Amino acid sequence: MPNRLAHETSPYLLQHADNPVDWWPWSAEAFEEARRRDVPVLLSVGYSSCHWCHVMAHESFEDDAIAALVNDHFVAVKVDREERPDVDAVYMEAVQAATGQGGWPMTVFLTPDAAPFYFGTYFPPEPRHGMPSFPDVLEGVRDAWADRRDEVGEVADRIVKDLAGRSLAYGGDGVPGQEELAQALLGLVREYDATRGGFGGAPKFPPSMALEFLLRHHARTGSEGALQMAADTCEAMARGGIYDQLGGGFARYAVDRAWVVPHFEKMLYDNALLCRVYAHLWRATGSDLARRVALETADFMVRELRTPEGGFASALDADSDDGTGKHVEGAYYAWTPEQLTTVLGAEDAALAAAHYGVTEDGTFEHGSSVLQLPQGSGVADADRLASIAARLLAAREERERPGRDDKVVAAWNGLAIAALAETGALLDRPDLIERATEAADLLVRVHMDETARLTRTSKDGRAGTNDGVLEDYADVAEGFLALAAVTGEGAWLDFAGFLLDLVIDRFTAEGGALYDTAHDAETLIRRPQDPTDNAAPSGWTAAAGALLSYAAHTGSEAHRAAAEGALGVVKALGPRAPRFIGWGLAVAEALLDGPREIAVVGAPGDEAFQELRRTALRATAPGAVLATGAPDSEEFPLLKDRPLVAGRPAAYVCRHFVCDAPVTDPAELTGRL
Repeated sequence: MPNRLAHETSPYLLQHADNPVDWWPWSAEAFEEARRRDVPVLLSVGYSSCHWCHVMAHESFEDDAIAALVNDHFVAVKVDREERPDVDAVYMEAVQAATGQGGWPMTVFLTPDAAPFYFGTYFPPEPRHGMPSFPDVLEGVRDAWADRRDEVGEVADRIVKDLAGRSLAYGGDGVPGQEELAQALLGLVREYDATRGGFGGAPKFPPSMALEFLLRHHARTGSEGALQMAADTCEAMARGGIYDQLGGGFARYAVDRAWVVPHFEKMLYDNALLCRVYAHLWRATGSDLARRVALETADFMVRELRTPEGGFASALDADSDDGTGKHVEGAYYAWTPEQLTTVLGAEDAALAAAHYGVTEDGTFEHGSSVLQLPQGSGVADADRLASIAARLLAAREERERPGRDDKVVAAWNGLAIAALAETGALLDRPDLIERATEAADLLVRVHMDETARLTRTSKDGRAGTNDGVLEDYADVAEGFLALAAVTGEGAWLDFAGFLLDLVIDRFTAEGGALYDTAHDAETLIRRPQDPTDNAAPSGWTAAAGALLSYAAHTGSEAHRAAAEGALGVVKALGPRAPRFIGWGLAVAEALLDGPREIAVVGAPGDEAFQELRRTALRATAPGAVLATGAPDSEEFPLLKDRPLVAGRPAAYVCRHFVCDAPVTDPAELTGRL
């Protein structure tokens, strides 16, 4: 019989709706039930494409004996971390502080007042590799609650007090300058893997935000070293197994240093960020590889993640059926030489194996290989290789596909809107701009109320129940600003302004610091606040970027001041931990450059106007904003008092609304930018 999760919209929660565990969603009622029964709360946090979440579910939460132990002695609460990043953040901070590590599934035991007192992540059903079994953990916590309640209460109180004292005061100490950005670059150089690209060792994550910083730093300073690190890392990832060589799109991370074997889940936010990076790399270098990967990644998002309502789903699972009824990570993507031969025949299979690095021993598990494009792989017969790729892709489509998390997350859709809009404009793909516009329409129609407050998620066109957090407001504003620049429709600028006004009013603390949740959000054991960029830009740094762009568009001193206040954290953290505040560093590059404001005036049907517009879109000036339209159009403040020049379309390049002399020649505009 289904439990309470059957009424939820989260695909992750619905995966647990038929567990014998009597799950509750996160709610005041769940904690009231724990008080009534005088039992602890078992909080389990995960997400639908999490491999080890699935493992623990199959091993423990679907086991009748373990479920009975949970039901008899705990109130069990299941949380989708993608729906409630605030809940995830505060308890993950506690887990990391107590154990020195984190991850998902996250397993935390709480008092009925939501105070944590025992922590872990994945627990096996029996003792394994030095880990206690989940039943042993449950029995130990049960006994501690029954026999040592005072000790449990003291631990919980100490943890809550420690977390409450961790609020950040970064902000108001000035903005990062050239010295801090140079130190950040030096820090990245020290951690750079000159042999394999990227930063640090295994596991190796795509450094999307650091790459954006490197590209902007090169654009502002001419640093060839910064550009080389970005270009070489992008090439290494694009040639590696982390990139889907048949279908496009990037997996979450590589388990090795050389990008060979990925953790196969595919996330919307990773692909949106990387699509934009590769489009910007093409803009800076003209690289054919960057162009191909940007377009293939955009096409992957549209083909695999777009929902019927026009938004973008959150993720694809890592696991799928391997053909024997067993769910195996990577089963959809990996190939053996025999499988190549079955699909292609012996001669083409040999070429495919050489081209994609498929070996007899395999690069993955059980003799299978993840497709790569090793350096020197042959491209002499492009037509034949294209035919091979098409046949392999068609054969792969016959395999069971990984599951898809269909919920639409506002923040990640904002990132996808920005990526698709800019990639479509830069690489002459108007269909991508149309898909970005449709996703933006969905966010306005379903996720925004009449006061512009955002709902975090939707599914099947129906808004969820959770309020948007800072990253939702910031990333959706970023997407709308990109769409305004690409389409010339000022309504998107207005929508961004509504959201950013709420950021200032509801998320900003004294001195410019930002919180992840609004002033009137649900009270947790602590108000989450994290400026560091992780898998995606933090809400803090994303807000700084969107506020700065909006200020450049409108001349608003209030929004610029808010951006500068938020960037105080980059001044503090950038030189010390550049890998973990890459988007903040990229925003700081824009601030140092102005950012430049470009107004292109003329008639949309005029080819001279379109050429100036295309030139402006291809500007590498960090964080430049663009407004296009008729002279004195009310669509954009930047167009006011910007006339034609001798009746011809013209471009104005400005900083703080103070402009250089207008130009009518695209080549001269390129020089200005």
